[in-house]
Amino acid sequence: MIIVLKTNATPEQINHICDKVKELGLTPQVSKGVERTIIGVIGEEDKLRVKPLSTFPGVDSVVQIQRPFKLASREFKPEPTIFDMGNGVKVGGKKIVVMAGPCSVENLDMLVRIAKRVKAAGATFLRGGAFKPRTSPYSFQGLGEEGLKYLREAADQTGLLVVTEVMDPRQVELVSRYTDMLQIGARNMQNFDLLKEVGATKKPTLLKRGLSSTIKELLLSAEYLLSKGNFKVMLCERGIRTFETATRNTIDINAVPVVKNETHLPVLIDPSHGTGKWAYVGSIAKAAVAAGADGLMMEVHDNPEEAKSDGDQSLLPERFDQLMKELKPIAQAVGREI
Repeated sequence: MIIVLKTNATPEQINHICDKVKELGLTPQVSKGVERTIIGVIGEEDKLRVKPLSTFPGVDSVVQIQRPFKLASREFKPEPTIFDMGNGVKVGGKKIVVMAGPCSVENLDMLVRIAKRVKAAGATFLRGGAFKPRTSPYSFQGLGEEGLKYLREAADQTGLLVVTEVMDPRQVELVSRYTDMLQIGARNMQNFDLLKEVGATKKPTLLKRGLSSTIKELLLSAEYLLSKGNFKVMLCERGIRTFETATRNTIDINAVPVVKNETHLPVLIDPSHGTGKWAYVGSIAKAAVAAGADGLMMEVHDNPEEAKSDGDQSLLPERFDQLMKELKPIAQAVGREI
């Protein structure tokens, strides 16, 4: 349910409505848009039928939300969400954010070299895994906290922001200490305890779509984050599992316009995991920008043949440089910047 407020609703009236909603054991979420302020109500909405909300001072109307993902829906917030990372970088704005770096954090020297290259090419986030969810227990699992320290140092040296994956509710406090944005990976998209723990931090979060998950399931997972009061959420299409074997996964380009029609949250494309082959990354990145994506995440490594993980899909720094140049006119053609 959405309580739409009048344009002249006072803070006192808003607080009064929120207090009445809480008295019923429900959770109010206030969202202030450009043109109006609304209160989303989370919980058993039948409890609200005993309260004549439309008669409360400051209330313009009361609207039922039909979609199961209430806070993530366009009904709750018609205008796109844009959030500031605190250093001038805005996620969801006109400028497309680019996250780049190695799949795994291997050592500090390599990470600093790559960070400098991707920063010079126009990236705003340094990506890299300190904790790695691997299919095989014998594969490289990451450096843990040491890797987080390397990420923070490399980012601080170059002026980049850090995004990295958190895999377990017990890791949330530790990973939050070193990063600017938490990533919830595809294998954890429906780890609901992790979603609730990350949501409670209110820290910017990148939520990746599960390997075999529908868009509806992705948005319901995002709802867990939003229901804890975290509205700084970006969704990531990283390829889904299909019958096709020519690529690692199948990038669902349809997901960009569909998600942006269903939700106010910004959406990012990961063409590295989506294709699994560096030769295809550029084409999918260009298609993503043309389709309206708000961000790109790409893997970059200066020695892919020696990479601890995902060398096949990693761009050499010079290829990343060239791709960033080629993306500029495409972004401009759709009214964006990169």
